[in-house]
Amino acid sequence: MSAWSLAWRTVVHNPARACLAIGGVAVIGALLFNMLLLSRGLLVSFRDLLDTAGYDVRVLANEGSPIHRAPLAGAPSLAGEIERLPSVRRVALIRSDDALALPPGRDADAASVTLIGSTERQLGGAWDIVKGSTLPAEVHPGEPVPLVVSTKLAARQRLEPGSPLRIRVNLAGGASVLPSVDCRVVGIGSFTFESAYDYTVATTMAGFAAAHGAPDGKDEADLVLVASAPDAGPEAAAKAIAALRPDVRVYSNAQVVDQFNARAFSYFRQISVVLSTITLAFAFLLVATLLTMSVNQRLGEVAALRALGFPRRRIAANLLCESALLVGVGGVAALPLGGVLAIVLDRILRAMPGVPERLHFFVFEMDTVVLHAALLTATGILAALYPIWLAARLPIAATLRKEIVS
Repeated sequence: MSAWSLAWRTVVHNPARACLAIGGVAVIGALLFNMLLLSRGLLVSFRDLLDTAGYDVRVLANEGSPIHRAPLAGAPSLAGEIERLPSVRRVALIRSDDALALPPGRDADAASVTLIGSTERQLGGAWDIVKGSTLPAEVHPGEPVPLVVSTKLAARQRLEPGSPLRIRVNLAGGASVLPSVDCRVVGIGSFTFESAYDYTVATTMAGFAAAHGAPDGKDEADLVLVASAPDAGPEAAAKAIAALRPDVRVYSNAQVVDQFNARAFSYFRQISVVLSTITLAFAFLLVATLLTMSVNQRLGEVAALRALGFPRRRIAANLLCESALLVGVGGVAALPLGGVLAIVLDRILRAMPGVPERLHFFVFEMDTVVLHAALLTATGILAALYPIWLAARLPIAATLRKEIVS
């Protein structure tokens, strides 16, 4: 009889102990799987979110950073210089501020929004149009300021393309004294970086300036978004922009992700490492304890097998296979259980204020499954070492005599 067959019969002969071990490993393995998903999920999702926006290079003021941005002076001329570079495909300016959206005649439906001024014209960039059209390239004098509103704001205020809307910018540090501006909704869209509890409104740079009481506009922007040419790539474009304008900071998406990984996401990595270590320790103790109990209950059987000529390595192989069965079945059951738990936890974490709805904390990767299997395999092997040592050093004659007397 092979070691696997003997291990299978041992497991089946003790169904209560086997179910306890498999259930415990499944629960612990599910928690481990969740922690491994968390360790890289936020980073992977953030990278995908940046790439989805359609721009792979960001240009900021020299005193700014990807997290805290200072106004970038001379932005239109800077954008023109960048757009002429052969490694650049397109450029967009972005400004943002807090504002109040006021449906005419329905002040009770007023909503605080993030007002974005942008030169973006492409579909599938900072927002996707669900209904209507994107921002126009030109607005004639006297026409209302064009707006693209988020789907959530449109649902709350019952807005459709063509609906009138008034926007009043909130001044920092006090009540706004700026007058509201007459606007018209031209499109309804879903915004890439909008959080679950926020409303977003986008307009042209001229419309953004008009909302701030500066019809002639300003030459400032929060950042310049750059899409690199396909044959150049983001690193080459970032290098060319940095050489063109040494007075600004230039980041490719990869560099932004690296900075967030080193600062903003380090907390999640630390939590993941600590909890993963704890769950592995629990898995080790559970399997080691159950296997040790199994050996102690079968001392007479082990001694009889040794007396019949079974070598130590055969007994060791049997215990190792038994550990592999318990951990293997529990580890496989842990994957769907951990997947369901990850969906629930991800939904809770994404509901936090300021977190974009499209950002996920738990992201499935095949490498994570491989790492999960490797860690459980190592745990199962280590957990079997002590029971194997007990069985290997068992005195045959004394154990059989004790079993007969008892």
